[in-house]
Amino acid sequence: MSDIGEIRMQVMWNRLISVVEEQALTLLRTAFSTSVRESGDLSAGVFSPRGEMLAQAVTGTPGHVNTMAEAVLQFMNEIPREEMYEGDTYVTNDPWQGTGHLHDITMVSPSFLNGELVAFFACTAHVVDVGGRGFGADGKSVYEEGIQIPIMKFAEKGVVNRDLVKILRCNVREPNQVVGDFYSLAACNEVGHRRLVGMMREIGLTSLDGLGAFIFSRTHNAMLERIKALPKGTWSNELVTDGYDDPVKLAAAVSVHDDHLNVDFSGSAPMSRWGINVPIIYTKAYACYALKCVVAPDIPNNAASLAFFTVSSPTNILNAARPAPVSLRHVIGHMVPDLVLGAMAQALPGKIQAEGAAALWNIHISARPAAGGAGRRAEVLMFNSGGMGARPELDGLSATAFPSGVHTMPIEATEHTGPIVIWRKELRPGSGGDGEFRGGLGQVLEIGALDGHEFDFSAMFDRVKHPAKGRNGGKDGQAGVVKLDDGTLMRPKGWQHVPAGRRLILELPGGGGYGDPAKRSAEARAQDRSRGYVTEDGK
Repeated sequence: MSDIGEIRMQVMWNRLISVVEEQALTLLRTAFSTSVRESGDLSAGVFSPRGEMLAQAVTGTPGHVNTMAEAVLQFMNEIPREEMYEGDTYVTNDPWQGTGHLHDITMVSPSFLNGELVAFFACTAHVVDVGGRGFGADGKSVYEEGIQIPIMKFAEKGVVNRDLVKILRCNVREPNQVVGDFYSLAACNEVGHRRLVGMMREIGLTSLDGLGAFIFSRTHNAMLERIKALPKGTWSNELVTDGYDDPVKLAAAVSVHDDHLNVDFSGSAPMSRWGINVPIIYTKAYACYALKCVVAPDIPNNAASLAFFTVSSPTNILNAARPAPVSLRHVIGHMVPDLVLGAMAQALPGKIQAEGAAALWNIHISARPAAGGAGRRAEVLMFNSGGMGARPELDGLSATAFPSGVHTMPIEATEHTGPIVIWRKELRPGSGGDGEFRGGLGQVLEIGALDGHEFDFSAMFDRVKHPAKGRNGGKDGQAGVVKLDDGTLMRPKGWQHVPAGRRLILELPGGGGYGDPAKRSAEARAQDRSRGYVTEDGK
């Protein structure tokens, strides 16, 4: 290929990325749920007619993007090519064919140019409710966790499936928000399709085959070069999380070969009877993300780069079989990167960050008037983040959602959705593990209902009994705490009640420190004190 040809291909590649960015922005700007609109809990991407991910939007979580990369193939297996038409949109929330739990809606739309299938667009978003027991770990099977939507058509030839919409409205607590998000997802793919077709007509392309070959060949060669430079061998790691009733052990063995990396999760705990199990599609998504952060963070994430990572596991909590309850698959799934990075730290000493809070501290609040009172009912979902682990040369980031990457919801947006008040939201001093580089801080939140209201909440928290570990001599981060304002301790998982007049206090965990604390500079310690990052005793 000539230099001019390569430049032209690179320009088209950049145009393709701008297409999926606009696709994602459409979802952000039209979504009804605050988890999408305010936190960016979504993904968007464009795929070849063979179901290979060509490009993804920067906005989006690894759990959505990397599962979506496999989900498109599931749609293609279920819906024959001869039954795909212009104006179609397909949908599912199947945890084993989508993103791991029922609250995520995945939509796929074929894109046609002059009657020929040239691409697929896919997007995913978390909706506020899917019925059942609500967003929580209390279900004993997936059948209790909400409505299940098999892979089917949301729209055919531009005509929406009204029967599906009616069924949705009868099965969820917030029908307007949920149905609104379905239309937002469909619009997201439609915008992607329009921009792609416009680009192809402008450039004179009749297919994306040549551009796809360019993208995949460049990505493949760059990934292979990085992998060849890695030390070869197998390294193992174990990590213990809180679980529901009992601690859960996670185990991983990372094997680095000449042309690929494999993660084996043998030795992890068996499936739980509670909704913290993880379908393998979600486990793989975060395992691949962790490996890519180490091997090639700057190389584009597409089918060619993901092909270098494989995952194996017997049936266990990280490879849960249907119909296991999986509503909180993210709590355990978000621990997978720390688990994998712990193994890679043995292969690449001095280059891997300490453990962090990992799992989001999501809370689903079901608010209502107190007995005999009048007022407003609402379902409120909040995303909150603890601290990241310290890095080999930098302190950990505070109140940052790693590995999910979602944004923290603004207080104003959260309070607008229901009769609750966020009385306090601040960094938690001393929660980051000490070290040459300090772990990131968690947060403190104080949540109450408006006068005359009470609420139930679904706790989805971890690192309460097993804090983030430091690395290379760094100290552990502080564990999380869940309590009422009168000191009553609450459970870290499961539905619980907060009476009228009481407030719920969440103290989020901090990240582990990195390196010997004795090596932390006097300047850094003075800065910790001046910024209020440490308590009065300096910890």
